[in-house]
Amino acid sequence: MTLTEDQLTNRERPDFSRHANQAATAPAYFSVWDLHAYYGESYIVQGVSFNVHEGEILALLGRNGAGKTSTLRAIARLDNPEARRGEIWLDHKALHNMKSYEAAAAGIQLVPEDRRIISGLTVEENIQLAQIAPPIGWSVDRIYELFPRLGERRKQEGVTLSGGEQQMLSIARALARNIKVLLLDEPYEGLAPVIVDEIEKTLNIIKEQGITTVIVEQNAIRALMLADRAVILDTGTVVFDGTAQEVLDNEALRAEYLAI
Repeated sequence: MTLTEDQLTNRERPDFSRHANQAATAPAYFSVWDLHAYYGESYIVQGVSFNVHEGEILALLGRNGAGKTSTLRAIARLDNPEARRGEIWLDHKALHNMKSYEAAAAGIQLVPEDRRIISGLTVEENIQLAQIAPPIGWSVDRIYELFPRLGERRKQEGVTLSGGEQQMLSIARALARNIKVLLLDEPYEGLAPVIVDEIEKTLNIIKEQGITTVIVEQNAIRALMLADRAVILDTGTVVFDGTAQEVLDNEALRAEYLAI
């Protein structure tokens, strides 16, 4: 659909959300249904629903303040924002009444924007700490096969790594758990394009292992080129749910909700 200048001015938006209802009824490995979350009385996540199939990469996109990070945090069952309504299902298991540590044990792993590398611990100690309690995921040796750079720096303090290496370490710690769904919040932020290339290669290898990924990223084009599907949020609601290629091909949609 082509928008006229008058339509854009009057905010008469095309129905980009028509895909959402179709996707929400399809069988899926990981499902979020009518999720509502609040920071205090601030209503941030306003009825978000989407499905992800096993091994898919889903790009969760939107402008700043659209509710992307809040949605990831609510899925991971963190206390802030507080999820007050909705359902989260992973491989036929209900997560929506779980605490964050229970959701992590069930296979949800959030890699936050600030990476949370633990000061005073080496690379290897950061990874080993993630395995201090079951269920344990990838072995340290297997992680080093995926991230040889981390293997080379195993005795180096984690917080002294470069930004790209710290991002690798954050993902490595998630893989050290029994991971089924990887939630990535702004993994490319502050990284050089060559390092982004390396992270993307890693995510494709993780995909080949059957791990499902939901990625929040301001570099929407890079995320869309990596992803199988895309969900776009606007003020806490889903306005588009479809393939990543549809977003890449739809200039009006990108201009309306992603400003690209």
